[in-house]
Amino acid sequence: MAKPRLSPEKAIRRLVPLWTTLALLVAGTATAGHKFPNVELTSHEGKVYRFQDDLIDGKVVVINFIYTECKNSCPAETARMKQVYRELDGRVGQDIQMYSISIDPELDTPERLREYMHKFKIGPGWQFFTGPKENTDRLRKALGLWMDDAVAEDDMDHNLSFIVGNARTGQWIKRSPFDDPKVLANLIGYGLFDGMISRGGKSYAVAPEVLQEHDGGYLFRTRCNSCHNLSGGDHELGPGLAGVTTKRTEAWLQSWLSDPSAMIDSGDPIALELYERYNRIRMPNLKLTPSDVAKLIDYLRIQDERLDAGSDGHEHHHHHHHSGHGDHQAQTSTDSAHGGDHAGHEGHPNHSS
Repeated sequence: MAKPRLSPEKAIRRLVPLWTTLALLVAGTATAGHKFPNVELTSHEGKVYRFQDDLIDGKVVVINFIYTECKNSCPAETARMKQVYRELDGRVGQDIQMYSISIDPELDTPERLREYMHKFKIGPGWQFFTGPKENTDRLRKALGLWMDDAVAEDDMDHNLSFIVGNARTGQWIKRSPFDDPKVLANLIGYGLFDGMISRGGKSYAVAPEVLQEHDGGYLFRTRCNSCHNLSGGDHELGPGLAGVTTKRTEAWLQSWLSDPSAMIDSGDPIALELYERYNRIRMPNLKLTPSDVAKLIDYLRIQDERLDAGSDGHEHHHHHHHSGHGDHQAQTSTDSAHGGDHAGHEGHPNHSS
C-alpha cells in the first residue's frame, strides 16, 4: 500500500531541522578552518605584532576600530568600552584581551595613540594599534566591520564597529558599544567562555520591579552616563550634571547637544573653556534628533527639580536669587557645559547628554 503523500507544508517542516543541522555543521567547519589576515600592527608602545598569530590565536578578544580625530562616535565608544573594561574587573590583559585599532595610520602614530589613551585614562591591559591602511582595511572586512568612507566627517560607522570573539571556539559576535556595559561584560567575561568560568547569580524572585523609563532617561543611560553623573560630583571622565538646566539656557543646551564641535569651532566661550579644561577631548556629536534633544533636556530638568525639592528653603531661594545675575552666569559658564558643578562634557566623550 502506497504511503500517503505529505503536504508541502508538512514536508518543509520536516526538512527544517535537517537544514538547521547542516547549516550549523557547515558554519562550524568554515569557522574552524578560518584564518584572519595575519597582517602586522604596531602597538601604542611601538611593538610590532602579527594579528592572527600574536593577538587572536587561542584568546578571547574585544576589538573596535577608532581614529583619534573623530568628532562623532569614537570618543563615545571609547568611553563606553571603558565602562565594560571596568566591569570586567581586572581581567583585561589576563584572560581577556581588548584591542582598539586605528583606521587613520597617517595621523595615529604610536605616540598619538598614547596621548589619546592618556586623555581617556585607559588602564593596563587595553592595547591600541596602528598600521598601514591596507592592513586595517583587510581586517575590518574580515571581521565584518567594513563601511566605505569611514573617516568622513559625518560618518557614524563606529556606532557598530565593535566585535567580541573566542578564537578557541570560533564564536564571534558583533555588538553595539551602546549596549548596557554590564550585559556586554557578562557576554565577554562568561558567555564567550562556554561555561569554563563559573559565575554567581541571584534568583528572579529578588529582582526589583521594572519601572517605565522616561525616554530621556534611556538616552542618558545609553549615551551620557559613560562620562557624566547626575549627582555626586564629577565622573571619572567628565563633569557632574546636577543643576545643568538651571545654569544653562535651553537654547544653549539645544545647540550643545545638537552639535558640540560646531560650538567649539565657532568660538563659543563656554565651549572653548570646557574643551581646554577637559583634556581637549571633543564631546562627540551623537546625531541626536531635535526630538531626542528635547527629551534629554526634559529628563535633566526633572532631575534638577527633584534635586531642588530636596534642598532646604534657604538654598532654594539663594539659588534662584542669583541665577539671573551676570556675575553668577559668568561663573557657572565655566562650571560646566551641561551646567553641573563641573559639567564640561566637551572634555568628555559622552558629553552629549
